Amino acid sequence: MSDVIGGAYDARAAEYIALIGEVDQLAERDREEIGGWADAVPGRILDAGCGPGLWTRFLHDRGHEVLGIDLSDQFIAHARARNPHLEFLHGSFERVPLPDASLGGILAWYSLIHTPPEKLPAILAEFARVLAPGGGILIGFFDGVPREPFPHAVTTAYFWSAESLAALLEAAGFTVTAVEHRGRMPGEVSARPHGAVTAIRS
Repeated sequence: MSDVIGGAYDARAAEYIALIGEVDQLAERDREEIGGWADAVPGRILDAGCGPGLWTRFLHDRGHEVLGIDLSDQFIAHARARNPHLEFLHGSFERVPLPDASLGGILAWYSLIHTPPEKLPAILAEFARVLAPGGGILIGFFDGVPREPFPHAVTTAYFWSAESLAALLEAAGFTVTAVEHRGRMPGEVSARPHGAVTAIRS
């Protein structure tokens, strides 16, 4: 499944980068949410599903130690060329190539949307493995009927709700600290309702 997702994004990477090539093209409310979360994170942050590295660079510019990981060869190549001072890894969430308890935070901003629902518990457990106790995670997602698939522009994606993700996070060893639901405003990249969950590694 990882190869399918990575290949789908490789095929449309240039189009994606042309559409969203700078972090200031992304929603201001998203920038505020991610920035505020990161400022409270105790240590190195993994931008999980970093794409072309927009949020990775955003977090670095705010003073955070950060690295990115993505399935797409094209995205990683672009991110490395654009940000030679930052670290980017090509890899899967199913086995994050980092030691146990080595991170202070994980940003998974719309990067779990293509994960088949039955695979998500194992990925959250892997995130828990690489996070130090007290480390934080922020997940952004399309808010809707949990586990319901829909035809995303790149490849099949799934809706979630904050409550359904919170249950999976708690089963993986996290304590949920905040949930969010909000609609999108005119001019934002996505029109689908937004959801987010913040949690701490227990």
